[in-house]
Amino acid sequence: MVRSMLSYSTLPISFWGYALQTAIYILNDVPSKSVPKTPHELWTGRKPSLQHLRIFGCPAHVLKGKTEKMESRSETCIFVGYPKETKGYYFYSPSDLKVFVSTNAKFLEKDYMNDFVPRSRIVLNEMSGDTIPREVTQPNPIVSSDPTQDQQPTIPRRSGRVRTQPERYIGLGESVENLPDDDDPYTYKEAMEDVDSRHWQKAMQSEIESMFDNKVWSLVDLPKGIKPIGCKWVYKRKRGMDGKVETFKARLVAKGYTQKEGIDYEETFSPVAMLKSIRILLSIAASLDLEIWQMDVKTAFLNGSLDESIYMMQPEGFIEKGQVDKVCKLQKSIYGLKQASRSWNIRFDQAVKGFGFIQNPDEPCVYKRIKGDKLVFLILYVDDILLIGNDVGVLTSVKEWLAKQFDMKDLGEASFILGIQVIRDRKNRTIALSQASYIDKILSRFSMQDSKKGMLPFRHGIKLSKEQVPKNEHEEQFMSRVPYASAVGSLMYAMLCTRPDICFAVGIVSRFQSKPGPDHWTAVKHIFKYLKRTRDNMLVYSGGDLVPVGYTDSDFQSDSDSRKSTSGAVYYWRRSSYMEEYQAILYC
Repeated sequence: MVRSMLSYSTLPISFWGYALQTAIYILNDVPSKSVPKTPHELWTGRKPSLQHLRIFGCPAHVLKGKTEKMESRSETCIFVGYPKETKGYYFYSPSDLKVFVSTNAKFLEKDYMNDFVPRSRIVLNEMSGDTIPREVTQPNPIVSSDPTQDQQPTIPRRSGRVRTQPERYIGLGESVENLPDDDDPYTYKEAMEDVDSRHWQKAMQSEIESMFDNKVWSLVDLPKGIKPIGCKWVYKRKRGMDGKVETFKARLVAKGYTQKEGIDYEETFSPVAMLKSIRILLSIAASLDLEIWQMDVKTAFLNGSLDESIYMMQPEGFIEKGQVDKVCKLQKSIYGLKQASRSWNIRFDQAVKGFGFIQNPDEPCVYKRIKGDKLVFLILYVDDILLIGNDVGVLTSVKEWLAKQFDMKDLGEASFILGIQVIRDRKNRTIALSQASYIDKILSRFSMQDSKKGMLPFRHGIKLSKEQVPKNEHEEQFMSRVPYASAVGSLMYAMLCTRPDICFAVGIVSRFQSKPGPDHWTAVKHIFKYLKRTRDNMLVYSGGDLVPVGYTDSDFQSDSDSRKSTSGAVYYWRRSSYMEEYQAILYC
C-alpha cells in the first residue's frame, strides 16, 4: 500500500515515513474480513468519519497566515498525511522545503487525477481477431460429429449488464476544508510546525517579557509535599472586521482545573459589564453626541495579587538553562487560575475608585465621574475598556492615568467592541451596531454558509417538545456528531448583542440541549438560515429625547411539556430603528 501511494504521487522516496503513517491511519478507519468493525470503532466506540480523507500526494492551495496587500493569500503545497495530536492536515511546501500543519486548504484532487501520468507504462499491443485465445489443456482431441461446426466463427460473449461510469471517485473533486475551530494551533509543538511559526515565537516571547516585567513569578525549589500545577500555551489569530489576521496572540495559561478549593483558592466570582448596559450607554452617547473611546489592557490578569502560595511548572519552550528542576512560585495572578479574574477585578476596582470614579450600585463594572458639567462613563468588560464622555480633555486625562497604572493599548474611537461593529454618523447622531462578520463566522463554523436563506427565525406552526428525542440508533449516531449546544450558544451571543429578533426562537431551542433530536437541530438551522438573509441588519440608535418606553406580551401555555406560558418584555431608552427589537428577552 505504501509503495502504491508513493508510486502514484510525485513525492520522492524520502517521504516513505509520511506514506506509512497515512496508510496506517486509513487502515484504522476501514473494516476487515476477520473483524466487521474498524479498529477506530473498537478502540473509541464510535464509527469513524471518512469525509476528511484525501488522496495522498495531491496538490492543494493552503491559506497563508498574515500577508502583505498584494501578496497571494495561499500557496500550492502537497498533502502528505494527517497529524496525530490535532485537527488538520500535513502539507509539504516545495518553496520552503518543510512540512507543516494547516486546517484551511483547497484540495485539487480532480485536477490531480486527470493530469496523472504513471511513472512506468505497460505497453499493450492490440491483438488481431475478434477473440482473445485462451490456453486450454485437453488430454485427448475431441472430434466433432458436426461437419459444419468448425466452419462457424466464434462470437465473443458480451455481458448484458448496463455499463455506467464508476462511482468510486465521485465527490473527490475540488473541496475546501474549513474545520470548526479555525486554524489556530493547539499545542506548542503544533505552533512550531505551523506555517506562521515565527509569528507565534514572537508572540510567546512578548508574553514571557510581560511576565518578567510584572514580576509574575520567581524560580524556586519545589517544597516537599507540594504538587505544582501545569501550564500551556494558547494561540489565537486576532482578525479585524474584514476577517484578515491583524495580530498573533500567544497566552500562557495555568491549568487551573488542577487547583484544589480551600488550598489553592477561596473565591472565584468576578463581574463583567452586561451587554444591555453597554447598549444603554451607547444609546445615551448617540442622543447626547458623546465621545466613545476604547482601550485594551495588555495582560490584564497579571496585575492581580495572590494571597495563596501557588507553584507552577516552567512554560514549554522557555525552561531556564541549568534550572530545569526548579518551578515557578507565582507572586501575581496568571491566566487560567480560578481566582485570576477576581484578583484583576479587585485591583482595577480599587484603582479607579481612588481616581474619583463612582461604581454603579446595580452594575459593578460601570463607573462614572462627574465634575461640574463634565461627565465620564467607564465600562469594563474583562480587559476591554470603554470611555464615554462629553469632554475630550477629561477623557484624555483619564486615558493617560490608566496608561500609568496598567500596560494599556489605545484603540482610539470605538469601532469594534466585543465582536460588534460600531458605525457612527455624528452628523445625524446615530450609532449602528452590526454583527455581520460574526454571523459569517458562525455560518462557516457550522457549515451553513451555503444554505438557503430563511424568511423567519422560527417556522409557523412548528411545535418542539422533549418527546422529539432520537428514536433509533441511526438518529442517535447522527445527533452525537451534531454540535447542538455550541450552535445554540453562538446564536445566543448574537441575540444578546444586536439580534433581539431571534430571541424567541433561541429561547425555544435552548430548552433541549440535554438531549436534542433531529427536529430540534432542524429548528436551529432555520435560525442560521434567517441570519444569513438578514446578516446586514443593524441595531440603530438615533438622537432625541431620552424617554423610556416599555412593552410586554405573553402567550398561554405554549410549552408542550410543562404547559407553561412564555412572556417577554422590552424597554427602549431610545427607540431603535430596528423594529424587530420588539421580540425581546424571554422569561419562561
